[in-house]
Amino acid sequence: MPKNSKAVKRAELDDDDVTESVKDLLSNEDAGDDSFQRSTLAVSAAAGEKAREAEEGACGAEEERPAWSSKLQYILAQVGFSVGLGNVWRFPYLCQKNGGGAYLVPYLVLLVLIGIPLFFLELSVGQRIRRGSIGVWNYISPRLGGIGFASCVVCFFVALYYNVIIGWSLFYFSQSFQQPLPWHECPLVKNKTSTYVVPECEKSSATTYYWYREALDISDSISESGGLNWKMTLCLLAAWAMVCLAMIKGIQSSGKVMYFSSLFPYVVLICFLVRALLLKGSVDGIAHMFTPKLEIMLEAKVWREAATQVFFALGLGFGGVIAFSSYNKRDNNCHFDAVLVSFINFFTSVLATLVVFAVLGFKANIMNAKCVELNAKKIVGYLGNEISHDLIPHHINFSHVSNEDYQQITEIIRGVMESDYSRLGLDNCDIKEELNKAVQGTGLAFIAFTEAMTHFPASPFWSVMFFLMLVNLGLGSMFGTIEGIITPIVDTFKVRKEFLTVGCCLLAFSIGLIFVQRSGNYFVAMFDDYSATLPLLIVVFLENVAVAWVYGTDKFFEDLKEMLGFTPFRYYYYMWKYVTPLLLLALLSASLIQLGMAPPSYSAWIQELAQEQSLSYPPWGLAVCITLVVTAILPVPIVFVLRYFNIIDENSGGMSTISYKKGRMIKESVRRTSRTREEDEGDDTSLIQGKTPSEAPSPMPPNSSYRKQSGSKQADSASNGHYSIGYLMADTPDMPESDL
Repeated sequence: MPKNSKAVKRAELDDDDVTESVKDLLSNEDAGDDSFQRSTLAVSAAAGEKAREAEEGACGAEEERPAWSSKLQYILAQVGFSVGLGNVWRFPYLCQKNGGGAYLVPYLVLLVLIGIPLFFLELSVGQRIRRGSIGVWNYISPRLGGIGFASCVVCFFVALYYNVIIGWSLFYFSQSFQQPLPWHECPLVKNKTSTYVVPECEKSSATTYYWYREALDISDSISESGGLNWKMTLCLLAAWAMVCLAMIKGIQSSGKVMYFSSLFPYVVLICFLVRALLLKGSVDGIAHMFTPKLEIMLEAKVWREAATQVFFALGLGFGGVIAFSSYNKRDNNCHFDAVLVSFINFFTSVLATLVVFAVLGFKANIMNAKCVELNAKKIVGYLGNEISHDLIPHHINFSHVSNEDYQQITEIIRGVMESDYSRLGLDNCDIKEELNKAVQGTGLAFIAFTEAMTHFPASPFWSVMFFLMLVNLGLGSMFGTIEGIITPIVDTFKVRKEFLTVGCCLLAFSIGLIFVQRSGNYFVAMFDDYSATLPLLIVVFLENVAVAWVYGTDKFFEDLKEMLGFTPFRYYYYMWKYVTPLLLLALLSASLIQLGMAPPSYSAWIQELAQEQSLSYPPWGLAVCITLVVTAILPVPIVFVLRYFNIIDENSGGMSTISYKKGRMIKESVRRTSRTREEDEGDDTSLIQGKTPSEAPSPMPPNSSYRKQSGSKQADSASNGHYSIGYLMADTPDMPESDL
């Protein structure tokens, strides 16, 4: 490769300079002295050997860390990770719940104040240090090295249940190749004497019944496991097999998948938007979305939920952002990437919200028409008895009653009957009331949206497209989540990526079997509520503090200037140092207060009543919730204590045999020799025996000693456990990676 050749050429030039300098130094001594002649020969031999080793080391360094094949592939990977299922089923719900179009204002403000600065920070540290989350935070502050381990634990918890959702999507995808769709209508039960509708379905709806009974076969509470659901077990196995095959070669394999998994959802969303706009009632849904309720925007809860959504939408704290950026070139403009990906994420959320409200508007119109038809029949039955014929306007034809006609009839009847009106049992049948029924998460994707699609022309086609889109959205996020686990462990413990990936997926599938029991949906809700929210807030707050206050904002700005070639806006200086830590602390406090005020509970589906009920977790369930939070954040205090009391040697990092020097990385043996500097001064050749440093991770800065001689700086040799020779390192200022 040209880059290797360039590195070797530089190494040879440096070696020649070192050789000539030492020769000049030795020429001042007595030429007849045999010892100096032997030294000269040793210098030449060492320099030649060093040049050969430099060539091998340069090649090895290049092969050691993979890189993105193109900038587009990297951007698609970051977009695929940040744009996930939450953009489709969480953002529209929050928009509907918190003031419609007015919700976009606090979201955009907090995206600029919290989202982009923290996203830029994670991209920068990953690209600068070129390691996963464990190596990065060990480098920034060894005592805060537990941040990286906490990120890995959170990633693992999230991956456990997130892939279950992909499994659900795969199940619905496999069931969509039917006409009519299996959730189109309630199933019938036949016996010897009669045929009747399944009571559970009759009390709810066809799509609700199919989700809870056919797909999940859900139990009445979390305490009733009910055994494994074999259909969902197979779907979960398929989901983990897809993730494993895509990730087994790291970014070389997953990067190619990104071209499809990241772009396909946009094709589907645009197709859905065009199709939905051609359906009756879609404009009502979009108008409802963009009608701002400005009074709601002043509530603190709206801002807290907007901040939480910004936080999780960008995937902050997971380690996936750091892992992906660590495969970048050192001089990549990560500031541009941070702004670009953040706004792509925002506009994707808006696009998904348009699609959801257009489809829900169509569904609301269908439901409203059914309501009008049903209640018009009630009015016809009351005519001549409770209701006089004279109250009905002459232009109204009961064979086809429009929504406007029905509203006119009910207003007249309500005005005449007053207090007796409620006795008639007539519904309002208002489209706005139907649209105000807030639906999120699985309720939106697997109940409301599936019901709307049953009314689409060619509904199986749209169902296939929709669930294939959900699978791709989920896979894009899973790739980043798994990369947030694999990359730090490979960098730190030097294990084979293929073996680690397969082992991680097998372990996750085995643990994930708890989510495909009949009570599995309740465990998914538990993990979603408690395994990530608080731990990630703490992790990102500590990340911010580690960079801004431990490492130093001024020093970090210098690193960014050297890396990017320009100084970032001063805006980021004040954001990182003052604003984002305070906002994160406020958000963390608000989350803790909310958690304390609302005891842990979950929504259980009661088969007999055919409706959801909120139940409290049993004592063991509360213990699991607490364990999830504590386990996720426990690595932070453990590593801090171990490092503070020197139980893990800070000079070695305790795990890795590599150390850093402000942007330059040098391998060192964990068991360093105890030779003192005075003992080494008698050996001239020891000053020049060494090897060109290769890129290698380390949690700690080096402790190499230096000495000046004739205006040049040279490092004492340190034994290396792998190559059994020392490294020569000049005390030069930082330079880009290509110059190392």
